[in-house]
Amino acid sequence: MNDKKNLLLIVPMLHQGGFERVCVQTARLLEPYYHVSILIFSSKDINYDVTGLDVIDINLPGGKTGKTGKALNVLKRVLKVRKIKRQRHIDLSYSFGSSANYVNVFSRAGDIVLTGLRCSTDMENPAQVRLFCRKSDQVLSCSREIMRQLSREFDYNNSRYAYNPLDVQNIQKLAAEDIDDFPFSQETSANADRNEKLQILISVGRQDYIKGFWHLIKAFSIVEASHPGARLVIVGAGDFGPYRKLTQELHIADKVAFTGVRKNPFPYVKKSDLYVLSSNHEGFPNSLLEAMALGKPVIATDCKTGPREI
Repeated sequence: MNDKKNLLLIVPMLHQGGFERVCVQTARLLEPYYHVSILIFSSKDINYDVTGLDVIDINLPGGKTGKTGKALNVLKRVLKVRKIKRQRHIDLSYSFGSSANYVNVFSRAGDIVLTGLRCSTDMENPAQVRLFCRKSDQVLSCSREIMRQLSREFDYNNSRYAYNPLDVQNIQKLAAEDIDDFPFSQETSANADRNEKLQILISVGRQDYIKGFWHLIKAFSIVEASHPGARLVIVGAGDFGPYRKLTQELHIADKVAFTGVRKNPFPYVKKSDLYVLSSNHEGFPNSLLEAMALGKPVIATDCKTGPREI
């Protein structure tokens, strides 16, 4: 007799991002124990392997302008998701990210509702946090500090934390994949004058204010001045035009490479010597753990949650 419960994981998209990856990993980890479905608002630019997973696309992407347009879009999402919860007899719903949390709490249909607060930036909107605490059966986080903050600042003591899952063996397997577009070659780019072997620094993340890549580039320019063999590789999606301009202004354009997004970034990390995380805010950075899983030394900013806890 099959008595598995039905679990719905709700995430806006599955493009590049930390909680998107955690959502997919969570689905695979829980498949033996639940009937798992992933519900997304848009299938645009899916970056993760969802082979074999039950993915439901309600095709209601964001991008609406004005308060009225955004509110109507949330309402449409809520109505669609509530219908799906009823049709599929969902027992538990777990949402990733604020926009998914809103839909999850307002589409309750007899299911147990779990919402995720996954970064210190999620805590910067007190009204939103109170709403999720009030309307969720439980708030989950990936950090003990967020759990403590919920108790300290919101008098909410029904939170639990679970660190992001990490499949070390699979990461190491993916890292062994051959690539022929690594930006720097030890054979052709060694510093002849000092006979200095290249030292390749790498960082992985989308172009986003919180990732602090401008700090990383400025810091790298200082390092490169005294270590001409240093190189920097940044792997991730987004418009890095302003960052390229910054490298030109600092006269290090030939020492910094922007590869764009890579579905499998692990071979690039494996070919590097040092991983650097320069974020202003993090929840529990997957990329830092993944670099450690590949045996790389890491340097990280002291974010309130995430790196400090690791």
